[in-house]
Amino acid sequence: MERTKLVLKALLQTALAFAILFGAFKGMNQLIATRPDVPKRPVQENSYAVETTTVQQGDYAPLISVYGQTQAGREVDLRALVGGEIVEVHQDLKAGGKVERGDTLVVIDSFDYEGAVTEARANLAEAQAALVENEGRVALEKANLLRAGEQLEFAQRDLERAEELLGRGAITERTVDDRKLIVSQRQQSVERSENTLALEEAKVIQQNATVDRLEWRLENAQRQLENTVLTAPFDAIVRSSAAEPGRLISVNDAIVSLYDSSEFEVRLTLSDNQYGRLLADSGTVVGRPVDVIWNLGDQPVTYPATVTRIGADVVSDRGGVDLIARIDASGAAVPLRPGAFVEVAVPDRTYANSFRIPETAYYGQGTVYVVEDNRLQARSVNALAIDDGFILVRGDLNSGETLLVTRIPEAGEGLLVSDVNAEQPAANEAAEPADQSAAVAQ
Repeated sequence: MERTKLVLKALLQTALAFAILFGAFKGMNQLIATRPDVPKRPVQENSYAVETTTVQQGDYAPLISVYGQTQAGREVDLRALVGGEIVEVHQDLKAGGKVERGDTLVVIDSFDYEGAVTEARANLAEAQAALVENEGRVALEKANLLRAGEQLEFAQRDLERAEELLGRGAITERTVDDRKLIVSQRQQSVERSENTLALEEAKVIQQNATVDRLEWRLENAQRQLENTVLTAPFDAIVRSSAAEPGRLISVNDAIVSLYDSSEFEVRLTLSDNQYGRLLADSGTVVGRPVDVIWNLGDQPVTYPATVTRIGADVVSDRGGVDLIARIDASGAAVPLRPGAFVEVAVPDRTYANSFRIPETAYYGQGTVYVVEDNRLQARSVNALAIDDGFILVRGDLNSGETLLVTRIPEAGEGLLVSDVNAEQPAANEAAEPADQSAAVAQ
């Protein structure tokens, strides 16, 4: 009996629970069926904030970036032209020291060379005195020859008169023979004077040769004396020096190596294609301006330069052509040195009637987008060259058009965009009247 009551109680509780759940379900359906309609929010089109730039058509030349090494445009190794002991050395004659043109670099003991000059000068003076003596003898013999000639002429006239008198019987034949003897003696005197004059003139020629030789010896001795002083041929930087006071040096010993402090060059290599483009553009690369960039830490220093010549040989192992450019380092804040590893920016060929656009504006398959009325419009272009983050193109573009430069994965025809470059000037213009109103209120 008791068990039957418990079963009935459990069935009653279960039925009550199902009744409550059924009532709740029916009530929820009634509420849903009788709820008022809620208006739907319309779908809004997304707008992308983008950056733009204005394109301009013109003649653009991209830059070829290559690397090279600086070298001295003029350098010289000074050697000893005479031997001896070094007695004086320039105070800045050390590696890296700076000297100016005409500065005395090294002085060699000049005692022996001064003595050689004195001896050569004395020998020359003796030879010149002997030459004067010989020339005096020549003058004397010329005078003797002149007088002997006059005496011969007088003797010949006397002989002619004697022969006339002999024909008239006024004198004897012995007298005529005496006149002939005198003429013969005078003739002999003339011949003797001529021979003596020729000998004296030969001595003068010989002495002139001696004087010339001794003059050269004097000049050579003076030059040797001058060569005891070694001077700087131009404003230069000392690369190396072997000069020390007291050192004994011989002829042709290397003393100092210098390079010009104002003349530097850079050697760079262009590929065959790059070199060919430059030739096609202007016909020659000589005279083409370039920029040399020396990166010192995070501070690059730029020097202007000009291509002055082409390498003598094609660089077959590197596949290119060497160019040598002269660097204008005058007035540079940072002095240049040989051996610096530098970047060289060479203007490439010029592309006429082209556009220079950022790389981010160029989409695949030659497509760019211009912004008109906040909508993108696709344009087709042809890429010509790459220029350090930019691309040179030709195609369906016009000067003054606004070009999309922000990369958008969803970029396409008609996409809604908001130009942040156009919004900033508008915000600035709105701020200006507010500032003016505040100033008036004050």
